[in-house]
Amino acid sequence: MDGVRIGRVLRALRRRRGLRQSDIAALAGISQTGVSLIERGHWDAIALRTIARVFAAVDARVVVDVSWRGGELDRLLDERHAALVGLVAARLRRLGWVVAGEVTYSEFGERGSIDILAVHPPTRAALVVEVKTELVSLEATARRLDEKVRLARRILVRERFGIGPRLVGRLLVRPEISLARRQVSRLEDAIAVHYPRRGVEVGRWLRAPRGEMAGLLFLSLNNGRAARRTSGGSQRIRTAPRRQTVREARVLVARDVPDSHLPAPGLLSDGNDER
Repeated sequence: MDGVRIGRVLRALRRRRGLRQSDIAALAGISQTGVSLIERGHWDAIALRTIARVFAAVDARVVVDVSWRGGELDRLLDERHAALVGLVAARLRRLGWVVAGEVTYSEFGERGSIDILAVHPPTRAALVVEVKTELVSLEATARRLDEKVRLARRILVRERFGIGPRLVGRLLVRPEISLARRQVSRLEDAIAVHYPRRGVEVGRWLRAPRGEMAGLLFLSLNNGRAARRTSGGSQRIRTAPRRQTVREARVLVARDVPDSHLPAPGLLSDGNDER
């Protein structure tokens, strides 16, 4: 980060709001000297979370940008993200979910993509999964996930799978690394509001969805190994389960769900729904 530029931005925002350095210090819970140091570009000895509080006092947000070997950093992050998405998708399929990855949408001016959109045919439950290797803003992540769940409930599940969901769950997935754990620990109170279910509770819901669910799940990339050693030293190879198609999902819905719970005629049609 450019310390001099950060200081100039803070000074400009403070003056625009008609505030003194002491006012910012009181709002951010630091000394006036600390605010002065930031404005003069000497922020090296000040914790990043403190700088974030100072800028929050002037309705601004600090975004940390890291550069590494040109564009290699983006590729590194994408690989971890893709690996986590693959782990989640495989787990859901083992539990009987039908999975669609990277579902894009553009509805009513809202544009974006869903990492994983899945349905559980026996219960007609839907699940929206957000995979985050980096959690920059909890509020922004929760707001976007709310948007995706709302669109999934109204439009996306019907368009993608041809069925109307009876309930929709949301799941935030993070890598099982110490940094992610520490971040969740620091934000525990806020995260508990948005994602109250964890670990075992999330697993139970995925096996037998009942009611709405908002949960947080940590997954280790090491869990993606295809072969694991048994106690005797030999290797047991796990074969990937056969993927269930959208048409098969519709057949399961028609077979397992009572007629009174089936969607209106046409929603289980064999039209061109797979896009």
